[in-house]
Amino acid sequence: MSISTGSSAKPDKQVAGSPLASPHAAPGEDILAASDSSQQGLSREEASARLEQYGQNALTPPRKEGPLLRLLRQFHQPLIYILLASALVTALLQKWVDASVILGVVLVNTLIGFIQEAKALQAIEALVRDMTTTATVVRDGERSEIPAHELVPGDIVLLQSGDRVPADLRLLRSRDLQIDESALTGESVPVEKDDGIVEADTVLADRRNMAYSTTLVTHGTGMGVVTGTGDNTELGRISELISSAEVLATPLTRKINRFSHLLLYVILAMAAVTFLVGTLRGESWFNMFMASVALAVGTIPEGLPAVVTITLAIGVGRMARRNAIIHHLPAVETLGSTTVICSDKTGTLTQNQMTVQQLLAGGERFQASGLGYNPDGAILRGGNPVSIASHPALQELLLAGALCNDSQLKKGADGWYIEGDPTEGALLVAACKAGLDLKQLQMEWPRLDAIPFESKYQYMATLHDRGPAQKRRVYIKGSVESLLPRCMTALNAAGEPEELEWGPIEDHVQEMVTEGLRVLAFARIDFPAEIDAICHENIETGLVFLGLQGMIDPPRPEAITAVHACLAAGIHVKMITGDHPGTAAAIASQIGLDGAGQKPDTVPVINGAALEKLSGQELIDIAADTVVFARVAP
Repeated sequence: MSISTGSSAKPDKQVAGSPLASPHAAPGEDILAASDSSQQGLSREEASARLEQYGQNALTPPRKEGPLLRLLRQFHQPLIYILLASALVTALLQKWVDASVILGVVLVNTLIGFIQEAKALQAIEALVRDMTTTATVVRDGERSEIPAHELVPGDIVLLQSGDRVPADLRLLRSRDLQIDESALTGESVPVEKDDGIVEADTVLADRRNMAYSTTLVTHGTGMGVVTGTGDNTELGRISELISSAEVLATPLTRKINRFSHLLLYVILAMAAVTFLVGTLRGESWFNMFMASVALAVGTIPEGLPAVVTITLAIGVGRMARRNAIIHHLPAVETLGSTTVICSDKTGTLTQNQMTVQQLLAGGERFQASGLGYNPDGAILRGGNPVSIASHPALQELLLAGALCNDSQLKKGADGWYIEGDPTEGALLVAACKAGLDLKQLQMEWPRLDAIPFESKYQYMATLHDRGPAQKRRVYIKGSVESLLPRCMTALNAAGEPEELEWGPIEDHVQEMVTEGLRVLAFARIDFPAEIDAICHENIETGLVFLGLQGMIDPPRPEAITAVHACLAAGIHVKMITGDHPGTAAAIASQIGLDGAGQKPDTVPVINGAALEKLSGQELIDIAADTVVFARVAP
C-alpha cells in the first residue's frame, strides 16, 4: 500500500504512476483501491491502526529556540566578540572601570535585542488561535463525527456547505459543490467541483476533483477519500518549504560584518606596529603592551552595536504601531533596502469581498460605487447617482439578484459580512445600494419553490408569489451562455419587453470580461397563479432577458496608495497569485502596478504552467519585465 502519511511518521515514497502519486489524474475507484478503502469507509480498528502508524492529521510545529539560546545568539556578532575580548584584556590588566564600561555596553545591547525579540515572539504566538475542528466521516458503513486530527489516509469524508475541508481529498461524489480556495490558491470566487478526471500536469488551482485542507465549502455537498494528512497535505508542503527556506543575512548585517572584520584587522595591525616600534626604540615591552592594548580598546567603537540596536528597536516599535510584526531586529532595516516587492493578490492587494461594479439594464450601462460588503454606496450613470424608480429595467435587474439568492447580508462587530456565497452576497449589496430593503422584499415576494444551482445547467431559479390574482414570477440567474439562448425578449429602458438582440449584449459581456469582471446574466418568466412548483422544463425557453451584473474582488484603497508610494520610491511591485490571468491583469491595471498599462490586456502576464518550463536564466530574465504571475501553484 502506498498512501500519504501524517505528521508523526515519515511518508512512504509513492511509486511514480501509482494512483496516489497524482490522485486528480486517476479514477476514484483506483484511489480507493490504492488506499485499501471503500465507500463504506475504514473499519474503526483499521483507522486506529493507521492513526498509530501515520500519526495525527496535524502540521509538525516548527522548532522553537529556548530563551537561553535566544539570549546567547545576541552575542553572536563580530563587534560583540571584539568588545568581549577587550573587556577580558582590560580586566586582566586590572583596568576595572574600563572593563565594567565595556561589559555594560555589551549587556545593554544584548538585553535590548533579547527583550525586543521576545516581544515579537509573543505577538506572533498571540496570532495563532487554537481551533478544534471536526470531520464527518464514514467508518464501518456508519456516519459519525470525529476530531479532524484523527483522520487518516483512506478515510471517507462527507462535506456540506459551511464545512472546512479537514484534509486533502479526492472527490468521489459531488452535488453542486463549490469550495472557496482563496487562502490556498488566490482564486477570488468559489470553485465548482466535480468527481471527474483531469490531466496529471493540471495546476493545483484547476484540479476540480480535489478538495484541499483548510479550504471552505460554500455550497453543495460532496464525498471524498483522504489522500493526504498533516505534513502531506498541500498546506503541509507549503509549511515545509517555509521552514526549510534559507535564512539570508540582511544588507545591514552584511555591511557590519565586513566593517567589523576590517576594523579587527586594522586594530590588530596598529597595535602590533605600535608595540614593535616602541620596543625597537628601547621602551619596555610591558609598557608598550599596555599602550597597544589601550590603543586597541580606544579604537573599538563600543557604542556602535548599542546605537545600531537601539535604532533598529525604535524602527521595530514604529512598525508594531502599524500592525507589522518584526521577528528579528535586523529585518526592519531590510525594508529600507528593498528594491522589489512580490505580493499576493486575494486579501492582500484586494479585499477578498466580491463587489458588483458594472450593470447592464435596458441597454444602458451603470456603475456601482462603494467597495466590499458595506452597502454604503449608490448606483451611478455617467458618474451621477440614479434612482431606480426612473429606471424600471435596472430595478427589475437588481430585484432579480436580490430574490434569486440563498445568501444573507449581516452586520457584526467587525463590520458587514456574508453568510453564504460571496457572489450572491455581492448581488445583495448592489440591491441595498439602490435603496431596496432586503427584508421587505422577502415579505412582499415570498419564495414558493426553487431550482438550486447545478454545474450541469449553470443557473439557479426561484418561484415567487406576487399576491392574489397576480401571475407568479420566476427569476433566474446564471452564466450568459446558459441563459441567453433561452431568452426571446429583453427589457428596454422603459421596462417593456422587446425583441432580443444578441450582438450588443455579447459586446457588453466581452468588455466586462476583458476588465476582469465575473459576469452573471438575469432573466424572468411569468406563470399562472396556480403554479406552485417549477422544474427545468419550465424555463427552457420564453425567458425575458433582464440584464447583466459584473463583479470583481476590488483592490484595497490603501493598497493602491501603498503601491504608488513604492513606485515613487523606486521599488518595483509584482503580483503573484493563483487566480486567473485576466482577473489578475485587471486588478494590476486598477492598482497601477509597475509596468501595468491603462488596459488589462496590456499588462505583462505569465502563468504558472509557462513558468515551470523556464530555465534558471530565462526565469531571471523574464521576472524583471513581468508584472503579474498568475495561476501559480502555492
